[in-house]
Amino acid sequence: MTNLLRLPSTYLGAPILLACALTWFTYDLSVDYMQGLLLLTVVAAAIILFDVQARIRIPDTARFRSRHYAGTRDGFVALALAGFIVLFCLIDLVFFPVPLLDKPSAYASMDGGREHIRHVSDMCWILPVIGVLCTRSRWMRNTLIVVGFLFPIVVIDRNRLFATVFSFAIVILLRRDEAKVLPWKAVGLLAIGGLSAFSILGMLRSGPLDHVTLPFSAMYRAAPQGIKWLLLYGSAGPYNFSAMLARHYTNASFLINQVVPLSGSVATAGTDIPLDASNINVGTEFFPFLLALGPFGATLSMVALYAWLLWSVQRLRPTVPLFSFLIFLRVSYVCVMSPFAPQAFTWTNAGFIGLCLVLQVLSAWLPNRRAHASTLYPVSE
Repeated sequence: MTNLLRLPSTYLGAPILLACALTWFTYDLSVDYMQGLLLLTVVAAAIILFDVQARIRIPDTARFRSRHYAGTRDGFVALALAGFIVLFCLIDLVFFPVPLLDKPSAYASMDGGREHIRHVSDMCWILPVIGVLCTRSRWMRNTLIVVGFLFPIVVIDRNRLFATVFSFAIVILLRRDEAKVLPWKAVGLLAIGGLSAFSILGMLRSGPLDHVTLPFSAMYRAAPQGIKWLLLYGSAGPYNFSAMLARHYTNASFLINQVVPLSGSVATAGTDIPLDASNINVGTEFFPFLLALGPFGATLSMVALYAWLLWSVQRLRPTVPLFSFLIFLRVSYVCVMSPFAPQAFTWTNAGFIGLCLVLQVLSAWLPNRRAHASTLYPVSE
């Protein structure tokens, strides 16, 4: 298990293969739809095989466990960022409708400047991570953890909730003592709680699935409602990817709108994309590249995402800097979610990574209190 966690392709190739397997079992697929599924499977398998041979690994748990960020310049800057995010979470809840308490459809309303507020409050997923890593104060740590988990729930943001659960679980696993047994209870509770909340929020946001008309398999139809939401969310991306490849549909506007700020909407709902079910409009990370550049573009985007993941892993070595750790958590998360929706090749994702790079430089410019203290009061030999 430890070796799998240290293998970069675990965060990209394995989720794609899992999503393709879910798609295979969830739908009765026609032969022409199998081409898209086969493309995703072959490229994901190739990435895993290359990754095993490349021998680029995430540092071992001893490196993560030996790093103490509380009281450091990086920790101070990260706590300042956390306070800024908490402030914007409060602004979001005070000045705009709260979807969980008001009406679930309010989650999609971004009028009145809420979209700009969300650019900051959406970073709430890092609050539990910063709370665990950067503070010795129990009340501050618990506050950051509670806000990080609670805010996505009250605004019915399933993606942000998944990001919080994933990042918190990875921190627990990578900072554990290798001599001890894997913390299955803590990680298992996080997984069960996250999946349960996801299913409930899905039903609140979109209601029952009886109106969804797709060629579901008998296994899917026999599943409980909550499990159906998980199967549908996990398989809809590869299914829509395969449908567009089978139809040879092209449209470059969605990729342009995704990568160029303020150029247009990235929403696929209500557009002329010939989806089999217009209300199930999620796609894979590689969906816009497929529409714009065909199978070659989709394959190239998978390879580019893997290269981005390797870059984030390399930045962890040898000393696991805090902001490099946050970058890795973000990149690994968008890799895990790549079979479901585009999140990696977006200007907001690039903005978060750029922010971490800037904050890392800023923290290096701050005075080192420890070094200053040792100069004033040198330790006698």
